[in-house]
Amino acid sequence: MTLRTLALALAFSPLFALAADADIAITIKDHKFIPAEVRVPAGKKIKLIIENQDSTAEEFESHELNREKIIAPRSKATVYIGPLKPGSYPFFGEFNQATARGVVIAE
Repeated sequence: MTLRTLALALAFSPLFALAADADIAITIKDHKFIPAEVRVPAGKKIKLIIENQDSTAEEFESHELNREKIIAPRSKATVYIGPLKPGSYPFFGEFNQATARGVVIAE
């Protein structure tokens, strides 16, 4: 490895540290989150990729995760969470609270 290559690698290494450790897919269908229970490793940054298959918008919201994100109909959105301490972190759909409910469990 040349000195220039090493310098470039070191310069960009902080950017790689910001990347998520894991990608988790969640689907919104019929105003429900699928899966409703998501297990993730504690202490890791997680990238939630949320796909809304419904014809109406939904909002991913969690007070415990300190996140809010509106997902347009038939589109995807990304929400980063963590690193989390072990525990349960509920989330819900602001527009369909009776049916759109879920939990992230960090273990």
